[in-house]
Amino acid sequence: MASEKRVTVITGASKGIGKAAAAAFSRAGDRVYDLSRRGETTGNAVHIPCDVTDEAQCKQAIALVLRDAGRIDVLVLNAGFGISGPVETTEIDAAKKQFDVCLFGAVRVLKAALPTLRESKGHVLFTSSVAAVTPIPYQAFYSAAKAAINSVVMALRNELKGTGIRVAAVLPGDVKTDFTAMREKNPVNETLYPNEVKSVAKMEHDEQHGMSPDRIANRFLKLSRQKNPKPFCSVGIAYSAVLILVKILPARLANFILGKMYA
Repeated sequence: MASEKRVTVITGASKGIGKAAAAAFSRAGDRVYDLSRRGETTGNAVHIPCDVTDEAQCKQAIALVLRDAGRIDVLVLNAGFGISGPVETTEIDAAKKQFDVCLFGAVRVLKAALPTLRESKGHVLFTSSVAAVTPIPYQAFYSAAKAAINSVVMALRNELKGTGIRVAAVLPGDVKTDFTAMREKNPVNETLYPNEVKSVAKMEHDEQHGMSPDRIANRFLKLSRQKNPKPFCSVGIAYSAVLILVKILPARLANFILGKMYA
């Protein structure tokens, strides 16, 4: 059954930024689908169980959306989580999981949805992070996974040129969600890294005193209505200024400032 409403699919919409985005798109009149491992159908979104690390589940979830709604107009690739710990003591399996969810999980869903997005000339919107351009000590692999998303965004914009598909990413800064509580922390070695506990605590304090996820959700909604969105944007003057400063400051100086803040 084809839907007359615009159809929006959001991964990880059962909580945090994704949940706020589902509410924002629903209020705007979209028919919204939440692809996540755990969740439930609400007034804002139809829940379809989907583990983004499982390619078969990703294909099946997109097929179910198409069976129900007939098309996809907006795809918000938001599912993710964070790990912390020094590069030296972080298990390789933990780093792989970080990339598997945040980067490859997004790509799996995207690949399944691209045929219908070509038909609708839809929008593909990624959740990246300010950390993608300001790599944070003790969050190297999270920062790297988000930086990889930025690279994929830029490549896709050229690869999909002429199809009508619009690709962009939002780079949130500190946002108050349960992302903080869900962070997976690798073993602490205070002898080797005496500043780690303090650094991670500062990051978590900043997150829990950060902006509402509704502000990020509204930015996604705005991008989804633009014919030619910029590749990257953040929310809030401070974070937008950070993105500009990182571009113009010498790399050594920018990294020194980050070290003073977090290391």
